[in-house]
Amino acid sequence: MQAVGRIGCHDDKKTYITPVTYAFDGNYIYGQSNEGLKLNIMRMNPSVCFEVDSMMNMANWESVIVWGHFEELEDSAAIKAREYLYNRILDLLTSSTIHLHEHGNSRELDDNNRIKHVMYRIRVTEKTGRFERQ
Repeated sequence: MQAVGRIGCHDDKKTYITPVTYAFDGNYIYGQSNEGLKLNIMRMNPSVCFEVDSMMNMANWESVIVWGHFEELEDSAAIKAREYLYNRILDLLTSSTIHLHEHGNSRELDDNNRIKHVMYRIRVTEKTGRFERQ
């Protein structure tokens, strides 16, 4: 199971691609975000591209690309989406062995900052993929 993919969105001036944590139910890709560039662009232009890959080595890999439409979720739909996403990624939350990148940072590790304010889904309209296995 993959938990991180890359979402691509585009406004009139630039294309923006960023990694996101996600869950896929067969029809929709669910994600969460705080306010920022990604959400601003997707609200202006809901046509997005999403890519996920897995690579064991150069002879064993797979990649999937989907196109779809961004939909911001609210109320009960957002609650259901958050539950679905968290049930899929709960085991992947921060480990107690993670190393903070700031030297001398003595903060306790806490996954509360992983809860984003906006839930969304991408309605998949087209998909393609490639793989190589040996």
